[in-house]
Amino acid sequence: MTDFGFLLPTREIVMSQEVPNFLQILDLAEQAEALGFASVWAGDSVLARPRFEALTTLAAVAARTQRVQLGTAVLLPVLRNPVVLANEVASLDLVANGRLILGMGIGGNNSTVAQEFAACGVSIAHRVGLFEETITLMRRLWTEPEVTFQGRYFQVQSARLGLRPLRKSGVPLWLAGSVDNALRRVLRLGDGWLPISSSPQAFTADWERLQVFGQEMGRDAYDLRRCLYTTLNVNADVAQAERELRTFIENYYGISYEEQARRNGLCAGSAEHCIAWLEAFIAAGAQSIVVRFGSPDQSGQLGRFARDVLPHLQRAGA
Repeated sequence: MTDFGFLLPTREIVMSQEVPNFLQILDLAEQAEALGFASVWAGDSVLARPRFEALTTLAAVAARTQRVQLGTAVLLPVLRNPVVLANEVASLDLVANGRLILGMGIGGNNSTVAQEFAACGVSIAHRVGLFEETITLMRRLWTEPEVTFQGRYFQVQSARLGLRPLRKSGVPLWLAGSVDNALRRVLRLGDGWLPISSSPQAFTADWERLQVFGQEMGRDAYDLRRCLYTTLNVNADVAQAERELRTFIENYYGISYEEQARRNGLCAGSAEHCIAWLEAFIAAGAQSIVVRFGSPDQSGQLGRFARDVLPHLQRAGA
């Protein structure tokens, strides 16, 4: 059965409030758990799209929830030192009693993100190599008693991590991306795949390519958890849903709705319309779906989704 997660509006609150009220984030996380969502998620950015920091946010959410899994969608690990990050993640996983998932990506290659990387002391030109070494080093720190690592970007001598994740294999890593090299990286380094697909057809095509690459590389793609990140506005008033989603996207990204729609999966309309959208992704193989609501009324959207969309999908055995 497909499970559903809720992306916390950690950027939206920072954008809309002079003094951001973090208690609203905690209230929404508790509401999502009470409504039957399987997970809650936080995005990541330092400068390019300012928001509450992802790991800090999830630590607070962990203390206010009991059941939901906690995930990053997605974390940019190369903006942190991998030894420090491995320790922080292990600590957070213990705080969360083993409920943590790390969705991770390399970041887009554009001027805004390049400025962010530079301000954090990271060359965007090396982000792929840094990303791969970071994952390799963190996994070893979580699972080996002592680690010596000599990479191109990181050198560690006889490091012993004092804290380990609750699971002996470490925290699950779900990697973003849909271009060929990203899909191969998912197969080499990931426990799951977390793309942003523009449509069910795009998801299907990418999943088929992932399986082919898996056969070539000797890794069964079906071993990966297949997750989807998508943005919805559920409203019987279709015009209002479309208006709210357009405003949300253009304010969030600073580009036209049409341009962003070519990259992101966006769906606005009635519950029936959103159900059909999600069912098509599930039919294409999505096992977990992280929902972001493109609306100023996050609590209302959560409630509407839980009341009008989620039960139908659960009854259908999605």
